[in-house]
Amino acid sequence: MKLDGISAFVATIEAGSISGAARRLGLAKSVVSERLVELERTLGARLVQRTTRRLSLTSDGESFLPRARRILAEVAEAAAEITERSGSIAGPLRLSAPVSFGVLHLSTAICAFLADHPEIDLTLDLDDRFVDVAADGYDAVIRHGPVLDTRLVARRLAVTRRTLVAAPAYLERSGTPRSPADLQAHCGILYSNRDGDWRFSGEAGWTVVRPRSCLRVNNGLFMRHATLAGHGIALLPTFFTYEDVAAGRLVQIDIGSQAEGAELFLCYPLQRTSSARVHALYESLRRQIGDPPCWDA
Repeated sequence: MKLDGISAFVATIEAGSISGAARRLGLAKSVVSERLVELERTLGARLVQRTTRRLSLTSDGESFLPRARRILAEVAEAAAEITERSGSIAGPLRLSAPVSFGVLHLSTAICAFLADHPEIDLTLDLDDRFVDVAADGYDAVIRHGPVLDTRLVARRLAVTRRTLVAAPAYLERSGTPRSPADLQAHCGILYSNRDGDWRFSGEAGWTVVRPRSCLRVNNGLFMRHATLAGHGIALLPTFFTYEDVAAGRLVQIDIGSQAEGAELFLCYPLQRTSSARVHALYESLRRQIGDPPCWDA
């Protein structure tokens, strides 16, 4: 069994077509097809069902795919480990991060990391879903919020604050709330992936506020845009809003209680020791984000 064939199989499934796999691997479409056929001949099983319109996995292909991914990951990891022993930081590194944070703050940080380590081959997937780090083949993920998966090692990058914000036009039209109770009468722009999201600490403990919803959405950038347009009040991390607040486009609202904050983590699978690549990424991100974070400095 040849690694070239396994690589062609995995790339075909991930790209959704043989032509897509060819572009990803930098090969001719006929070469990828030949390698896939040779792999199936070696295994004595059909892995991929091909039609004129679509490509799908057979039951044997579904069984073989996770093992094929692990084989390729182990080979890449072994090669990178040998390189790291020579003192170089090199090899593949696959990272997942939330979409909004990635768009706003990761581009500069990742470019600085790659400038320091030009032999790293980094793949960054921006995705708001909680990916399965080990099963999906990631070396590390960035998480904003509690890390409940006991299979992960979580290293803190930063503590984040959240504040209530609204556009000046909305506050002129609807008034400014001064207490958690006042929020009940206002329109809320809410994050749909989290229930009971508006939690505030006070002398009597935690209070959960459920304002009238004018919009529920699962993306922070969309929430910020709707808030800037004056549709309601949003509870957003300061890394979304600090520039708009400084420019006067948004106003931070003080209701006498502190909103529940969160933490930003770099996580990697517990069963793997932290590779030199992941450690270098963590240290680079810490420097780029700062302490306190650049958006709160």
